[in-house]
Amino acid sequence: MILKNVRIIDPANGVDKIGELCIKNGRISEQSEADPVILDCGGLVAAPGLVDMHVHLRDPGYTHKEDIISGCKAAAAGGVTSLLAMPNTKPALDSAEAVKYVLEKAKDADARVYVAGSITKGLAGAEMSDIEELKRAGAIALTDDGRPVENTLFMARAMIKAHEEGMAVVAHCEDLYLAVGGRINEGEISKKLGIKGIPAAAEDCGTAREIALAAAYGVPIHICHVSTKTSVELIRDAKARGVKVTAETAPHYFSMDESELLKRDADYRMNPPLRTAVDREAVRAALRSGDLDAIATDHAPHAPQEKANFESAPNGSIGMETSLAAAITELYHGGTFGLGDIIRLMSSNPARILKIDAGTLSVGANADIVVFDPDEEWVVDKNRLHGKSKNCPFKGRRLKGKVKYTILGGRVVYSDKEN
Repeated sequence: MILKNVRIIDPANGVDKIGELCIKNGRISEQSEADPVILDCGGLVAAPGLVDMHVHLRDPGYTHKEDIISGCKAAAAGGVTSLLAMPNTKPALDSAEAVKYVLEKAKDADARVYVAGSITKGLAGAEMSDIEELKRAGAIALTDDGRPVENTLFMARAMIKAHEEGMAVVAHCEDLYLAVGGRINEGEISKKLGIKGIPAAAEDCGTAREIALAAAYGVPIHICHVSTKTSVELIRDAKARGVKVTAETAPHYFSMDESELLKRDADYRMNPPLRTAVDREAVRAALRSGDLDAIATDHAPHAPQEKANFESAPNGSIGMETSLAAAITELYHGGTFGLGDIIRLMSSNPARILKIDAGTLSVGANADIVVFDPDEEWVVDKNRLHGKSKNCPFKGRRLKGKVKYTILGGRVVYSDKEN
């Protein structure tokens, strides 16, 4: 295949140019096979496929919400070619058998699936998983995401062992004692609605603990789904001191604030919750400054009946099909970010943090490519999304930036013309 008349953006190599992109044997090449398929992109942008380092595929155990195949179809529709699957499944991804199940089922999926094994057995916090066993089975990262690791000693041991094994630890930062019983951000909106809130301090205390461990033991830590101004400041300070900390946020945290909860719609409830406008602006500024390294989705599907009651519904929202468009809309059209900045945050930086073969269009790299129109407007219709669940906080929004093709290993796995 040859992609002709395309704007190639590859931040990993400092490339932003008009040209053509050749694919041979599933990899980026200097030349294509004889008699190649020609894809005239007519000025569209081609970039490394997105790397979503925070995805709940719900498989095994909760496949009425999502499964590996349906989740990867949603990924492809959003330009995501690599994703990290979280371990809060049933059973949890705490054994070699569970890890191998996910990797085997993902072999024919429309995205590359990487696995985060759970730090504790069953995510119960009482006993550590066998990290060496998880690594041998193919896990590349560790977390108890969905909840924090309450036992600080277990967290320290996991961070040290992961560093020895070349794995990442991606941390859900939350003090459960502060958060207990909360449903939305603690503040004016929670008071107005009469709903118990989750204070920003719950996230901030968790963030501070993980940074302290990384500093004390000289090992890396990655902070998940940052939503508060204070957590941003803690991360900024730690980086300035040389602590090995990286961090991500999600599109809803830089696009929305807690005022969305006035709709009493559970699709706007996630954990961490939507925060204040001040927090939202702090997150945007931290993406701009580099204090936040990545944009992930925390894609968390739930069936419609589970999201029906605003107060009792489980937390979580889906996001892989809207993440690139939300970033382009808010940060490129609505901010000071270049398209290269967005691809760095959504592809090359996550690939670097996870140490996977992705995030670049270098010759010889996997031909995992997203082709998109940064100016095309579209309205998010939740009923046309490709996953099983529809709990999308961007539903009904007019966004700019449309994925036109997603290519995985040289194979077109999504075409806007066919959907």
